[in-house]
Amino acid sequence: MTSVSSHTHALSINPATGERIGAYPYQSDVALDAALERARHGFGQWKRLDVANRAGHMVALAQVLRDNSEALARMITQEMGKPLAQARGEIEKCAQLCLWYAEHGPAMLAPEATLVEHHKARIEYRPLGPILAVMPWNFPIWQVLRGAVPALLAGNTYVLKHAPNVMGSAYLLLEAMHKAGFPEGVFELVNVTPDGVSRAIADPRIAAVTLTGSVRAGIAIGAQAGAALKKCVLELGGCDPFIVLDDADLDEAVKAAVVGRYQNTGQVCAAAKRLIIEQGVVEEFTRRFVEATRALVLGDPLASDTYIGPMARFDLRDELHQQVEATLAEGASLLLGGTKPAGAGNYYPPTVLAGVTDQMTSFKQELFGPVASIITARDAQHALELANDSEFGLTATLFTADLERARQMTDELETGGVFINGYSASDPRVTFGGVKKSGFGRELSHFGVREFCNAQTVWLDRR
Repeated sequence: MTSVSSHTHALSINPATGERIGAYPYQSDVALDAALERARHGFGQWKRLDVANRAGHMVALAQVLRDNSEALARMITQEMGKPLAQARGEIEKCAQLCLWYAEHGPAMLAPEATLVEHHKARIEYRPLGPILAVMPWNFPIWQVLRGAVPALLAGNTYVLKHAPNVMGSAYLLLEAMHKAGFPEGVFELVNVTPDGVSRAIADPRIAAVTLTGSVRAGIAIGAQAGAALKKCVLELGGCDPFIVLDDADLDEAVKAAVVGRYQNTGQVCAAAKRLIIEQGVVEEFTRRFVEATRALVLGDPLASDTYIGPMARFDLRDELHQQVEATLAEGASLLLGGTKPAGAGNYYPPTVLAGVTDQMTSFKQELFGPVASIITARDAQHALELANDSEFGLTATLFTADLERARQMTDELETGGVFINGYSASDPRVTFGGVKKSGFGRELSHFGVREFCNAQTVWLDRR
């Protein structure tokens, strides 16, 4: 038995106390088949509703999320340790996502004109069918809805396979969808083993697949989707650079670095994991950053003043600590944290490593927890080279007063997003996704709406 599953059940365990919250039996092949059949049947009806009607369901869902915000947020906190204030923020962000797509999404699905004369050709955006979504635990509601809302608005149906340690959150989300009036089969939840996921991917009723998770999971899911010739979107890991040049506003850079690295206890794909600081300001930046990090409160995620809660699972904490110890053995300096606290809970203190080089573990690997690595760059060009020296390419952050230089560096950064003088975040107004081993495909904005659409050419009287 592991912290999140047995041979027969997905286990929900409070990471702050070790208490078992729930045990959810894995579904049989028969139950999976029934869910896929409901999704297939639901698609036939859902796609025929006009987009304004589907948008109305998003408005209803936003209200249900707000009405049930406290219950959802507390379940998130109890299952994966997110501080309660941040969990409440996650639910509100989801409500805003629903409202934004309800307002702006229909125009993104409207027929698109072409350059064919006399308006005889257009592009129509048609839904593909049931989408299988394999989702992670770190944002139990947001990660699901940022993919589901645009896909559902486009007329697809959704089959969610959630992480085993947040099944309580998954069932509350399913309940919210029902309360919002979504018809049967439009949003299905399956609790299956990896073998069940494989069966679902191979099943002809599933039209496409989306995964947010590790590189290893992405390779496996991508291979299976490819074998079945099915479209897939992969949002995988990141080891994002956070560049601070000599002319940067250090007060703003430090504030952004602290939030960008330590929010959600550092368990964020698009986070400031590698702090690449130009040598003229590295000493002062480090002093201020360590001071600000030391002020973060580690503790009970239900307490109002807690910023760093427990990590979601004890095995993830142990892996993180091994990465920290490996980096220290390779020659880095420990400025803060770096020890596993005694007592109950999967706690790990906010940690700062300095003197990190491009040959060390914390530079090359993703550290998925509250650990920041400070790397010194000789100049802006060296900072750019360090930033791109990674197998990942999710987001990058750049702090500088010289916006023309920022533009030039942006042209060279090998990431799916660049954030200038502000930390990275996902937002429905802009697309989100990565390159290299951070995955492929895009979520959010009009890209997210159209990602699981058949862009169909309609041409009248072509001769």
